Amino acid sequence: MRIGDLAKATGVDVETIRYYEKVQLLSTPSRSENGYRLYSHLQLEQLAFIRHCRALDISLADIQRLLSFIDSPQSDCGEINHLIDAQLAKVRARLASMQALERQLVTLRGQCSAPHNASECGILHELVAAAHGEACACHQGSKAV
Repeated sequence: MRIGDLAKATGVDVETIRYYEKVQLLSTPSRSENGYRLYSHLQLEQLAFIRHCRALDISLADIQRLLSFIDSPQSDCGEINHLIDAQLAKVRARLASMQALERQLVTLRGQCSAPHNASECGILHELVAAAHGEACACHQGSKAV
């Protein structure tokens, strides 16, 4: 299959496919007589694997490592477990950061409970105060993340 067909089959942009080839994440396809890339079922499976890993926000370097385990099926999977544990820790850290951000926004939203003129808006007042280096209600008592 040609690159456009592979892109359509996997939902991966053509330029992304070319990039994955360039960084050797995707194995090099054969070429037709006229120079077109010809992708096999192997590249289709590799690209589907890569796409799924990217959907899990796994880095390209970590995907490369996971692909190497596919090529070495007798290898111990301890490193795979470690890789996924590290990814899970990153996700948990982002969740904690997003929860802190949510608390800050809820606090900020609480500064203006009813529509007013902009000059009387508690939210706007807090944002302007923070821009001037003053304490902002949304950051009082919150931990730096």
